[in-house]
Amino acid sequence: MKLIFEDQTFSFELIRTLSYAPYGGADLGECLTTASRIQEGDFESWYREWNRTAERIHALAESALAAGQLVSAREAFLRASNYYRTAEFFLHGNIDDPRIMETWGNSRSTFQQASKLMDKPVDFVKIPFENTYLPGYFYRVDDTPRPTLLVHGGFDSIGEELYLQVAAAALQRGYHCLTFEGPGQGAVIREQNLPFRNEWEQVVTPVVDYLLTRTEVDPERIALMGISLGGYLAPRAAAFEHRLAACIANDGLFSNRFSDMGRKLSRGKMDLILHDSEKMEALIQSLMEKSTNVRWAIENGMFTFNASSIQELVDKTEPFTLEGIAGKIKCPTLVCEAEEDHFFAGQPEQLYKALTCPKTYMKFAAEEGAGEHCHFGALLQFNHRVFEWLDPILKGKQD
Repeated sequence: MKLIFEDQTFSFELIRTLSYAPYGGADLGECLTTASRIQEGDFESWYREWNRTAERIHALAESALAAGQLVSAREAFLRASNYYRTAEFFLHGNIDDPRIMETWGNSRSTFQQASKLMDKPVDFVKIPFENTYLPGYFYRVDDTPRPTLLVHGGFDSIGEELYLQVAAAALQRGYHCLTFEGPGQGAVIREQNLPFRNEWEQVVTPVVDYLLTRTEVDPERIALMGISLGGYLAPRAAAFEHRLAACIANDGLFSNRFSDMGRKLSRGKMDLILHDSEKMEALIQSLMEKSTNVRWAIENGMFTFNASSIQELVDKTEPFTLEGIAGKIKCPTLVCEAEEDHFFAGQPEQLYKALTCPKTYMKFAAEEGAGEHCHFGALLQFNHRVFEWLDPILKGKQD
């Protein structure tokens, strides 16, 4: 699917931003006119135009709030948050760029302003984690014990985005929802400088511990959803954290080794130079010059893994495989696949085959508009089908 841009990465990120319109995070005309001003493949142009739109909508929100127009203010704050997130997306090539913290901070603050105006209560929470905390949002239907969906993102998503992706849909269906950021994500990498780690059960277990302190949470009805890279991280956690009643991998990911990505893109050349850092760096740099997707993946990878070189990034991702791990999962697990996923092709099926627990494979078709990575462009369909699967598992426990 190509929208406005021929560049696949720019087109996909535009579709991603637009996808949040059904849940109040975007307006069609604002997105399309912003995209029309962006120079194809130019990261600076991308930042400049999305930030310009975000600032304009942010000003509308502040004006509406001052006038007591609370619904309009909430809607505009939500859109501004999404647009600031989009503006910051390609800035990670220079980790000292002050615009990273400024623009991401604007995305967070506008979302938190919107959350204060929502119909359902939203708690900003700090979940005890090692010597620090993990930031999260607890979305409540009411104060009664209910099934609870625990959600984290992946390689690049931030906690605020997760409301638009799934938390709003969970609330509509009677679920409480806790979204959180772990190492490598959102505020945890930007403010605490904690990079991704493979042992994601060390991250999820303290979050489950926290959930069990809340009287609104039914301890027998907690499901975990991981999105994008989270489609690897969530199953990894579920293999060791057995208090989960269900696990959802959106989309399924069996391995996140950057060496595997290099092998695919270099048509096998990577194996010949894997341990020759100078040649490998040169190969990856040449691929980055040809592809915005590779450039972004490497730059964001070095940012989120705290890697000072491409070789270090490759080394840090080598443990990221579910080989010998997937079979330890006990809870019912849903593996989603996007038919035209340009990131994870073949990976969902590999994960599904490795599972020995009760399992379901859910494919989303391109002809139905749901074939993009994580089903962006079809979130209403995605949430429809996922909750259709989840309801009998969690709500059935109540009967």
